[in-house]
Amino acid sequence: MNYSETLHYLLEQLPMFQKTGASAYRKDLHNIIQLCDILGNPQNGLRFIHVAGTNGKGSVTHIIASILQEQGYKVGVFVSPHYTDYRERIKINGKLISKKFVTRFVTENIDKFKTINASFFEITNAMAFAYFKEKKTDFVVLETGMGGRLDSTNIVNPLLSVITNISFDHQQFLGNTLPLIAGEKAGIIKPGIPVVIGETQRETKPVFIKKARQTKSEIVFADAQKRNADVKTGLQGNYQKKNINTALAAIEELQKQKIEISEKAIHRGLKNVVSNTSFIGRWMVMHKKPLIIFDSAHNEGGLRELKQGLAKLKYNKLHFVYGTVGDKDISVNLSLLPKKARYYFCNANIPRALDAKQLQQQAAAYKLAGEVYPSVRKALKAAKKQAGKSDLILVAGSVFIVAEVL
Repeated sequence: MNYSETLHYLLEQLPMFQKTGASAYRKDLHNIIQLCDILGNPQNGLRFIHVAGTNGKGSVTHIIASILQEQGYKVGVFVSPHYTDYRERIKINGKLISKKFVTRFVTENIDKFKTINASFFEITNAMAFAYFKEKKTDFVVLETGMGGRLDSTNIVNPLLSVITNISFDHQQFLGNTLPLIAGEKAGIIKPGIPVVIGETQRETKPVFIKKARQTKSEIVFADAQKRNADVKTGLQGNYQKKNINTALAAIEELQKQKIEISEKAIHRGLKNVVSNTSFIGRWMVMHKKPLIIFDSAHNEGGLRELKQGLAKLKYNKLHFVYGTVGDKDISVNLSLLPKKARYYFCNANIPRALDAKQLQQQAAAYKLAGEVYPSVRKALKAAKKQAGKSDLILVAGSVFIVAEVL
């Protein structure tokens, strides 16, 4: 296969949660264990920092990676989902995995994938391990796809585990209470391996402490100690202060393990996160007059942070290009959206998307008013046409909504 054919196989022929939802979710680690075993267990010998959490894990992953890069290390990053290019999921020092490697990996192993009935995420995860092994990375910052305990990434033995925070998302898989969700995320805590918790929450703190005691792991709550989060950084959005604090706590734990990381590397790493790691998707300022911001906030925690960020901005009218998925309860999300806004309801071009007309009807119950548009691009075009120079255009609600206009 050439790269185009390989990409078609990965994105169109395999079970993929981002597109189809529950049908692609695997409730055990059997497949990824079997797949990696066939591949010679490429994850063995790699040095991982394993990152989970409801919100902020992508930001924390890239901040840690950027700081390690500034120290001169070769750093692999595995994240999901991607926005415009499949290869965004697997990077080394900000450079996307090569098309050549993707093609070779799939071509050489496709029969094994079919025998195991491997999913999109399992194959991509195994590919990342193989790539990082071949390229001899010094560290890999590994972001979970969903949850932790049963996530395909959870077959590694990391140097450090990081859990950013807990909010409601994917309740049908992770549980419908914060303690239950925390229990799933806590599944990445390994025996004797330290863990950093980004935010202390009354409902979830006991869950993490209990798990850490069971595994005899040192546990650190990042927000229990003040750090200088008001540093120069390429990351936009006030909520990034929490993510910076979590990442700095993680760096401190790595330093305790005698890993060389200088203060200069920390400051340069924070300053150059975007350029070092090719990080996209959060509070992206795309235009100044009118102010246009893209943000992939899509769940309760993310939307609360987004709302706080909006409160700090000065603008005349808010034009909100909004869409979401249709396989989860969005009532809380809708209750959090600003009522003083003109909405441009749309749906991403994926099977999971909630039909824009249905979204408009549900939103009306929360006094959110606006028109329906057949695509994200047409919704954004309409918002640009209506907005004055002092207005704000916000595009949010789903990673896939943002991806279609990047």
